[in-house]
Amino acid sequence: MKYFPAPLRPLSLNRRSLILIFVAIIPIGIALQRCGQSNSSIKSASQINLDGYRISEGDVALFPGDGTFAKVQGMEAYGKGDYTTAKKLFEQSLQQRPNDPEALIYKNNAKNQIDNNGKSLKIAVSIPGETADSNGSREILRGVSQAQYEINQSGGINGRSLSIVIGTDNNDITIAPKVAASFVAQSEILGVVGHVASSATLATVEAYTKGELVAISPVSSAVQLSNKSPYIFRTVPSDSMAARSLADYTMKTLERKKAIVYFNSESDYSKSLKGEFSNAISTQGGQVVAEYDLAVGNFDAQESLKSAKQQGADVIMLASNTDSLDRALQVVKLNKSQLPIVGGDDVYYPKTLESTRATGENMVLAVPWHILANSSQAFAARSRKLWGGDVNWRTVMAYDATQALIAALQKNPNTTRKGVRDSLGTPAFSAVGGSSPVSFLGSGDRTSEIQLVKVVKGNRSAYGYDFMPIELSSPPSKSEQSDSKPAN
Repeated sequence: MKYFPAPLRPLSLNRRSLILIFVAIIPIGIALQRCGQSNSSIKSASQINLDGYRISEGDVALFPGDGTFAKVQGMEAYGKGDYTTAKKLFEQSLQQRPNDPEALIYKNNAKNQIDNNGKSLKIAVSIPGETADSNGSREILRGVSQAQYEINQSGGINGRSLSIVIGTDNNDITIAPKVAASFVAQSEILGVVGHVASSATLATVEAYTKGELVAISPVSSAVQLSNKSPYIFRTVPSDSMAARSLADYTMKTLERKKAIVYFNSESDYSKSLKGEFSNAISTQGGQVVAEYDLAVGNFDAQESLKSAKQQGADVIMLASNTDSLDRALQVVKLNKSQLPIVGGDDVYYPKTLESTRATGENMVLAVPWHILANSSQAFAARSRKLWGGDVNWRTVMAYDATQALIAALQKNPNTTRKGVRDSLGTPAFSAVGGSSPVSFLGSGDRTSEIQLVKVVKGNRSAYGYDFMPIELSSPPSKSEQSDSKPAN
């Protein structure tokens, strides 16, 4: 798979340099609040909401640190209700930067305003936002916007196009419920894709249940979400499935029985994966001989490895989350390939390959999807054509969540929130996903399988090592290689 580099940071501009840029009409990525444009119709981060979140259909810069001059003008036009101009400007922006999912959503929304007089069907998506997780947010939006693009191109949902409302929750358990409440308060919103962090999704359960509004998380995998509410679903497999797959691999393939687990006590996801792995390996006759909390201030990776080996540990399990990834990777490097390593999907980042290199070779991770798996090829080709590069599992899971809402709306002629919930809750429900059908258990969990990937030498990334599906754990042939650039 290709990887997403960090986005360019916003420039700090004075009035004189801003004028020069405007005259030259150079595409720029810039935070509007720094432009000295106090009378602009575009709302900056500080102007949107004192509660720390932003909501937009086309007039708010959710990623003020990137974009083009045409995109800035397009948002201004959208805010003024000039949707024809907005659509043209967003199209210009996409010609300059075709991998911008925010611009594609805004363009589609503007087109819907023109063609449908604002009477399109509407769903929402919640992302962490630029500050909390800029790359992850874009990955989620690529899946949502691709599903929106495809359904609108094919004639819409029972003849009505799909519009998207975007909200940002910073992966914050105090902000996420406010975003959920905002979505609930907008009666035209019929479903939500989100949230991302398991803790954020758990914090929104009450709001969505009371508002009778379905939320389908593409990423939240904590087992606590199972059976939490009839209005909460997810397209990512739960931690119990990932943990069982890793325990099976540990016991049967590696033939190791004594694990040490690294986790983050401040993350619901991390604690969930840790607990499920401990249960799964003990069920098969193994045990966790030690647990180490990556969140403690005095964490010592070297000392933890020394202590674990003294206790007879013969395998390392990384249940770290994104916030604790750096410390988890420190463990990998200090281990120096002495003990085999398995881990969850929050280790599945380009940073892992870049940081660990040879010390991470043969590490095995449980992930929901890989672009080289046989069942992924059709979606990979479509997404590559749209974005000009390869996407990852977060994009696919977001696409699948959007596809599930689209299918539920198609089977719900009255287009009500209750109808969406009833459609999703039907045992026979199925939607076409990126690589496999989307269907749900009564718990709200998806019926799907886990993909195990291994770190091997290769040239798909820039680091000399790649994540490869276990069945393709040798480097792919030339015919399997992608020459496309990352959809950064």
